[in-house]
Amino acid sequence: MAGSSTATSSASSRPPQATPPMKVSSYDRVASMLVALLVLVGLAVLILFLIFLTTRTYPTQTAVPIILEEISGRGDNAAGIARDLEAPGLDELDEVLEPQLEMSLEAVTEVVTSQSAALESLEGQLNPNGAGGGLGDSRPLGPPGDGEDVIPRFERWEIQFESSDLKTYARQLDFFKIQLGTLAGGDQVRYASALATNPQSSEGSTAKEERLYMTWRDGSFKEADRELLSSAGITPGPVVMQFYDPETENMLAFLEKQYAKDRKIGEIRRTYFGVRTKGNEFEFYVIRQEYRNAR
Repeated sequence: MAGSSTATSSASSRPPQATPPMKVSSYDRVASMLVALLVLVGLAVLILFLIFLTTRTYPTQTAVPIILEEISGRGDNAAGIARDLEAPGLDELDEVLEPQLEMSLEAVTEVVTSQSAALESLEGQLNPNGAGGGLGDSRPLGPPGDGEDVIPRFERWEIQFESSDLKTYARQLDFFKIQLGTLAGGDQVRYASALATNPQSSEGSTAKEERLYMTWRDGSFKEADRELLSSAGITPGPVVMQFYDPETENMLAFLEKQYAKDRKIGEIRRTYFGVRTKGNEFEFYVIRQEYRNAR
């Protein structure tokens, strides 16, 4: 019988070695402290910089308002119908005298009828064959100088409003500080303001009124102005006017000059302004311009 033998082999395994625990070295400690210190210093510098910016006082300059004026005048020259330094003669007197002066002359005539010496003096001044036979100076009152040949703003400007309803139109007038007015008899003007909120009425003298005013040539807004005057308790007269605040007038003059670019104001025959919405507000803009001399 053959004998069998089995060979068994056994593998002996060594126990695994344990991984040594990780330790923080001195280098790591110093590096982390330096990084933390840099972050803190940077944050402190940023805070100090923001404090510096927010507490610093910056000098401010108040803008000086610029008013665009168109001035020409005759100085001390006598009023008249041409450009003659002498006073107007008797034949031109009717074209020069204003109603107030005519009434004054009538009053003077009644007073001096009993004073022959004064009457002779008056006759000497009005004698067309003596001194004072000139045509006078047609320029308006003002400082000496011709100035530029400019069409006046009240003849040169045309403003076109656009609105879907009466309340929006009233808001536009209030925003631009435009007052409505109508003659109230004599030399009085009745004004209406705060048209969109609480219409208010007031009165003033035509002699003290120096603002630019506009009247409607056509369109439905003419009736809208009359309705707004009625809402302020004012009975509209034959003529209804829009009185423009000097600041608004100056703004229109700047817009006109900006649109004209290198053209002179004297070249402009007519400027058409429009009104448009800008957010919750309104603004004027130049629609187009017409010029006197083609370039």
